[in-house]
Amino acid sequence: MNQVEISIVPEEPILEKLLAVAKGFDTFCILNSNDFYNSIAKHAAPLYHDFDIVAAFGALKVCKPETSEQNDFFELLHQFHQVENSPLFGYFSYDLKNQIEKLNSDNQDNIGLPEAYFFIPEYIIWIKENKAVIQSFTELLPMDFYQNLMRQEWEHKQAEHHSNSELCSRFSKEEYIQTVEALRNEIIAGEVYEISFCQEFFIENILISPTELYLDLMKISPNPFSAFLKMEGKYIICSSMERFLKKEGNKLVSQPIKGTIRKSVNPEEDQILIQTLKNDEKERAENVMIVDLVRNDLAKSSKPGSVKVEELFGIYPFSQVHQMISTISSELRPEVPWTEAIKNAFPMGSMTGAPKISAMKLLEQFERSKRGVFSGAIGYINEVGDFDFNVVIRTLIYHSHAQYLSVHVGSAITYDSIPEKEFEECMVKISGIKKALKIS
Repeated sequence: MNQVEISIVPEEPILEKLLAVAKGFDTFCILNSNDFYNSIAKHAAPLYHDFDIVAAFGALKVCKPETSEQNDFFELLHQFHQVENSPLFGYFSYDLKNQIEKLNSDNQDNIGLPEAYFFIPEYIIWIKENKAVIQSFTELLPMDFYQNLMRQEWEHKQAEHHSNSELCSRFSKEEYIQTVEALRNEIIAGEVYEISFCQEFFIENILISPTELYLDLMKISPNPFSAFLKMEGKYIICSSMERFLKKEGNKLVSQPIKGTIRKSVNPEEDQILIQTLKNDEKERAENVMIVDLVRNDLAKSSKPGSVKVEELFGIYPFSQVHQMISTISSELRPEVPWTEAIKNAFPMGSMTGAPKISAMKLLEQFERSKRGVFSGAIGYINEVGDFDFNVVIRTLIYHSHAQYLSVHVGSAITYDSIPEKEFEECMVKISGIKKALKIS
């Protein structure tokens, strides 16, 4: 591996240049913080921010489940990483839950992505505060790659999305409300006390430019855990604001989100909305349930007594909504492999509910689509096994050959849930994606 560090001109349209380069590769991954960490109050609690943008291009080698019967991808990935000793970029899909617990995923799947996919890149560029580190894992020198990057010209075109239908849901509004009521009955019966129920929205026969759509979504919803991946002719366009799990040295950090309210352009009304969310007993109850679940998940991999809540009920502003975020950290036991720490916390409690296994069984029963990458995790692993992964929410997945576009969205159902309000929360969460797709 060859590496060079250089300064970059702040005015350079670096994201557009990276996207122009990406068009020349069959596989790439761009992780983008959208300058979020520089735009919020510096006193806000721990951000654990490593980069502004990191982009990986080309796949020298790929690690994905070898067969449908592969029974421990996490161990396969650990062995692959040990042998290759290289950075990896990719994702874990939600359906890896079936390898962790005795579960299944039999619902409809129109995308067909592998249950996990990681690749060793040919080139990586890490950007933070107008500094770029370029790494080359091929014969092309990093400086040559960078000069090629700077030569790129990006001509942004208005994205035109052609389809024969509007964004459709697997549930009508009435069916969604009936399902939420049925899940409330499961809560009353004591099966679960919170469950994150999701529905798929989709468009068939749609032609899109994934790159243009990604840029449009970043303008509308510039969230700090955004990602843009391409592999096997399929695209993941993600505008997530949630961190699943980060490892830095022996420290683990998880930042689950539970609690959502819309934003207002009126500053006075917006402050009222923030206080409403902060004091909402239902939202606080949802958040603390997931905090307890995450604490329990981290404890499986961590030194006794090291799990702590660094922030509880933090309210953070995003482009479309305010979110309630808590931060939990712990100290990884030295004998525990980094993949085991991920496995012990996967899938993330904010996307299942609690108790986790009971919730996942009910979700398989009541949902109508296979989640796939949605509510999985996208991120990177470095040479020494440190990593950072998001929660795959606010995400479009596009199968370019089948011309099929999929978007999942959901909310946490509790005993106090009002079905109509849960439906409205889903509509708020999908609003940015609908704007990017130019759907009214």
